[in-house]
Amino acid sequence: MGIADKLFQMKNEKAAANLKAGQEFLAANQQKPGIVTLDSGLQYEVLKEGDGPKPSASSKVTCHYHGTLIDGTIFDSSVQRGQPATFPLNMVIKGWTEGLQLMPQGSKWRFFIPPHLGYGDRQVSAQIGANSTLIFDVELLGIS
Repeated sequence: MGIADKLFQMKNEKAAANLKAGQEFLAANQQKPGIVTLDSGLQYEVLKEGDGPKPSASSKVTCHYHGTLIDGTIFDSSVQRGQPATFPLNMVIKGWTEGLQLMPQGSKWRFFIPPHLGYGDRQVSAQIGANSTLIFDVELLGIS
């Protein structure tokens, strides 16, 4: 077996381990009080309920967010940067597109996003490996 084959095998083993760890995490998480599990597999917890309008998939939203892996590793945070992010809701991962449409403006929710609603089997950064389950605290500040 060559070096390329070994690397490919290691990558596949890590992806399989990420998938299994995420599935176990989500199965345990959905038993907790306050956790809502949607048919898609997306889970969320309402941290603060706002009373504003809800965005549509074609809305542009402004959010503060904090993203971690299930082990607590922070991979992205507008909160840490001190600058909210604005983006079209149909141009982000499926878990965000689905979840944010349920949120009234002014809300802060925690999303638990399985890989098929996140980045799937792609390794997108040093922290986010293939089949990673993602956790985002998202505060919906504005809709345009």
